Amino acid sequence: MQPGRRPGPATDGTAERRFVPRLVAMVRSINVGGRNRVSMTDLRSLVGSLGFADVATYLQSGNVVFTATGSARAAARSIEDRLAADLDLSVPVLVRTGPQLAAVVDSTPYGRFTGDPRTVHVTFLGDVPDPAGIQSLHDRDDEFGADRFEVIGTEVHLYCPTGYGETKLNNTFLERRLGVTATPRNWKTVTALTALAATKP
Repeated sequence: MQPGRRPGPATDGTAERRFVPRLVAMVRSINVGGRNRVSMTDLRSLVGSLGFADVATYLQSGNVVFTATGSARAAARSIEDRLAADLDLSVPVLVRTGPQLAAVVDSTPYGRFTGDPRTVHVTFLGDVPDPAGIQSLHDRDDEFGADRFEVIGTEVHLYCPTGYGETKLNNTFLERRLGVTATPRNWKTVTALTALAATKP
């Protein structure tokens, strides 16, 4: 190469493929109590039909990891629309990027309790809740017994020492008090999805 000249782009096929971010979609209210049954095979096919690549699912509760070049919100809307059109299901879909999930894991105020992941949960929100809604939760702290919560951005971090099934801070309650769409995941699922989103396909 001549002095002073910059190397040009690789033309021999060895250039690293441009990074495409991994996204995680969390579909609410499918395969719960026998309602809204969707096989993970069908869900992977549906997400793939939207042009998303490297589609994988985790468990049977509507967790989908995929690669996409658009925004998380656009991906969520596309999946919601296709679920309605193809499967006649009107269910919310929340999408997070890999870095967003990693930030959720890093920011949990209940890390000291994750030795028993059944007690730690995250409720993902469709938008940043109004401060008045958050305050309304704090005003009722004495109703939640040993359960604890902290709202950080678009997530509600939960510590439920007797299990999520016993808490008053369930999804229906949080949606009503905060005025936003929500879907919960236990800590094991949160960390598993974070690891999947960080893995190059």
